[in-house]
Amino acid sequence: MSVIVRPVEQSDKQEVITLMYEYIVDFYQRPRPSTDKVQRLFDTLLEKNLGIQFVAEQEGKPVGFATLYFTFSTTRADKITVMNDLYVVEEARGSGVAQELFQACETFTKDHGYAYMSWITATDNYRAQRFYEKMGGTRGDWLNYSI
Repeated sequence: MSVIVRPVEQSDKQEVITLMYEYIVDFYQRPRPSTDKVQRLFDTLLEKNLGIQFVAEQEGKPVGFATLYFTFSTTRADKITVMNDLYVVEEARGSGVAQELFQACETFTKDHGYAYMSWITATDNYRAQRFYEKMGGTRGDWLNYSI
């Protein structure tokens, strides 16, 4: 089954927001953010100034998304991207959708002159860890904290 990956468009809003809620609430079991917050995030990413979001489609149906945020690395003194999200619906996992989304993010990063792309995943998301290693990623030397 062929996969089309492209930047999100305004017409994707409802379907992509549905995927975002599946990712946040169902997959990561986090509290459901307000509709206003998620819509504002989608709109911000649509502007492509602070980040960009890609959607993956199979047979015209959205089956996944990936989000890149734009930031900087002081140690590189350069701009970088952070792939904050890569989500594929259960029924499309293992069909190449994740690879296509990952490659779209990597290509965007290289084509737009960013020094590198980084990402994190949950410590217990072993499937994602195997996938990222398969895609050529290496485990970094830094520990991530949040408050």
